[in-house]
Amino acid sequence: MINKIFESLQSAVADVNDGATVMIGGFGTAGMPSELIDALIEQGARELTIVNNNAGNGDIGLAALLKAKRVRKIICSFPRQTDSYVFDALYRAGEIELELVPQGNLAERIRAAGAGIGGFFTPTGYGTKLAEGKETRLIDGRHYVLEAPLHADFALIKALKGDRWGNLVYRKTARNFGPIMASAAKVAIAQVSEVVPLGELDPEVIVTPGIFVQRVIAVSQAAPQTAAA
Repeated sequence: MINKIFESLQSAVADVNDGATVMIGGFGTAGMPSELIDALIEQGARELTIVNNNAGNGDIGLAALLKAKRVRKIICSFPRQTDSYVFDALYRAGEIELELVPQGNLAERIRAAGAGIGGFFTPTGYGTKLAEGKETRLIDGRHYVLEAPLHADFALIKALKGDRWGNLVYRKTARNFGPIMASAAKVAIAQVSEVVPLGELDPEVIVTPGIFVQRVIAVSQAAPQTAAA
């Protein structure tokens, strides 16, 4: 019997190794798997490479992981905002490496990894420092840059509901990067607000099929989510 349900957050992240590349879902705090991140901090893995849309907010979630100095490098599109002071301090002190990727390129590089695509050409970034060292090509009179897919060892994502096979549905904009990150990682770990019986999720509304998910953990929500969370 296929059963991907894990009994604890700690067991779900127990094998995340030092030096692993970990994708973390979320657009800011919307869809951020905070409880899984807290479990990863407790677990103790170090020298991580993190792939996320931004570089943490305040002192919680991803920012807490950065503050614990568990991250060697972050790959993201939006590292600086009003409450990204943890990342700012680490970067200015030379204690974290940054790979800046335009948001569309970031999403497509993750999607390409999940789709088995070896790379793609995009006009975004051509003629800037972001294109240095990369292959360029003139296609139909327009300049393009070759971007490589982004793979990960683990993906930590958040969904609204899941079943024991790992099928997932999301809540509104909390969907963001979760589906493509699940497909791009060797091990996708999903925290869900509710585990439902097999067959209860309408196949027409399942966003992430269970084939892309290896672990599911139910996390009760202390308060109702907002429309974006």
